Order: sequence, then structure tokens, then C-alpha cells
Amino acid sequence: MKLRPILFLMSLFTLLFGTAKAELNVGDAAPAVSGVTDAGTPLNLGDLYQKSEYTLVWFYPRALTGGCTKQGCSLRDASGELTKRGVAVVGVSNDPVAKQKEFKDVNHFPFPLLADTDRKVINAFGQVGTGAAKREAYLIKGGKVVYKDAGVTDKQAENILNFLASQKHH
Repeated sequence: MKLRPILFLMSLFTLLFGTAKAELNVGDAAPAVSGVTDAGTPLNLGDLYQKSEYTLVWFYPRALTGGCTKQGCSLRDASGELTKRGVAVVGVSNDPVAKQKEFKDVNHFPFPLLADTDRKVINAFGQVGTGAAKREAYLIKGGKVVYKDAGVTDKQAENILNFLASQKHH
């Protein structure tokens, strides 16, 4: 097998399509990227990582849909306990600001939602593609991912709190 044609094709692919950000995993540096909140104001996640002991960045495909509402409401219902444990919570989808505001208002979420219409935050967290965000949550401490949860809806907060409880013994 000749290596040159393969290297050429790989170089051409990279040139045409750019390099896809690798999936983010535990131990990786968390992206210090900015987004626009449901209030239309900028929020820099890097600043939030420094202000809070933990930051939970949770992604959901579509505001005001069943699974996404269950996911958000689990975090809302546990927000007192999460806050007590030093966790700042931020939700992210590629819905526009108005839809994020409605989602937050209807469900009384006490945390900001990022309207990532340009997918800057979604892509920075390694979610490739052009569709909706994947249902994932990243718990960040000291600028590093310490826990990752994927595909979870109504058990999102429970999983995060269980992880935090397990850290007290280390």
C-alpha cells in the first residue's frame, strides 16, 4: 500500500472540511468559549469556570420539547442542592434567544441558557455536525472536565449529585 495517495487525500479532506474537534472527555481542558444568553447578553464560560467551584454545561437538542424539558427540570429541581455544592449551571442548544427565553420562563429555570445559533459553543465541546446539540452534560472544575454524562434526561441532576457525593470521599 502506498502512503502518499492516502496522505494526499487526508490533506485534501482537512483543507476542504477543516479539522473536526475531537469529542471532549474527562480530563480534557474545558473550552473557554463565549455565547449569548436567553437575556441577549454575552456569557464567557471561561470566566464562569473561575468564579465557581464547579460549572455544569448541559446540552440539549431543542427547547420546549419533552426530553429537553425533563432534563432541564431535573436540574431546576436540584438547583438548590447544586448551588450548595458550588455548581454554576448553564444550558446550551442552538435555539434562538427568543426560544431560549421562552423555555426558561415557562419552566422557571434559575440558570442561563445559551442561544448557540452559530454552534460555536456546541462545536467547541466536540459535537460535530450541523443538526441539533447532542444531549450531554459536562461538569467542570478548575477548567478541566471532571465528569461527563450523555443521553440522560430526568436523571441528569441525580447523576451529577451522585458524582459530587463520590468526590467527598477522595
